[in-house]
Amino acid sequence: MEIILFTLIGLAVGSFLNVVILRVPQNQSISFPPSHCPKCKNRLKFYHNVPIISWVMLGGKCAYCKEKISLQYPLVEFFTAIIFLVTFLKSDNMLQAGIYSALFSALFALSMIDLRYKAVPDLISFPALFISFFARDFLDSFTDALLFAGGFTLLRMVVSWIIKKEAMGEADIIIAAIIGATLGVHLGLSAIYLGALIAIPAFLIVGKRGFHLPFIPFLTLGLFITWLFDKQILMLLERIYG
Repeated sequence: MEIILFTLIGLAVGSFLNVVILRVPQNQSISFPPSHCPKCKNRLKFYHNVPIISWVMLGGKCAYCKEKISLQYPLVEFFTAIIFLVTFLKSDNMLQAGIYSALFSALFALSMIDLRYKAVPDLISFPALFISFFARDFLDSFTDALLFAGGFTLLRMVVSWIIKKEAMGEADIIIAAIIGATLGVHLGLSAIYLGALIAIPAFLIVGKRGFHLPFIPFLTLGLFITWLFDKQILMLLERIYG
């Protein structure tokens, strides 16, 4: 019963994240005006906002003007529910599950915003950093966050000097700090390496078409996968360096 309830909470949080993803980058209030169709501006009824179900029942169209509703809405709700489900199964207790669910949900929202607007709002990134300090022992997390932030800052300066233009963004430094706080040094480095590894084919494919891909979604994915399979990755590292 707890796992079902926790997953349903994830669906509800996903619905809220849709509002955050669309409004925060545009400096709009997340509470006013209430949910409405961006095309016809009609205020939505409560039964138009049931996560996933409403989108399916409405055929992916506005109940009033029949304008298509972006597939982003049900997908964000679905993946947020998956985040909550996975963190519940992975965590040792409800408090831990709540911390990781909040952290990964915030990072998911940041990734979506970065993909859509090429922006990373401080309003989300700094609270996510604060939450990450509670992922492990607070002092250890804080120390590793500073270490990773400093390392990424130095790397950014060196790469920028080599290529003669600004490399990476300041937001990448915050995400690196979150990775360090959440995973520690060894797993944190593995997460960054994994994120870069996943990003390479995507950058090669999309780069040829003239599109720009942000790095934060890949760092987030590397963090999530590494956290999920931490024991297996540590065993692999021991075999490699043992």
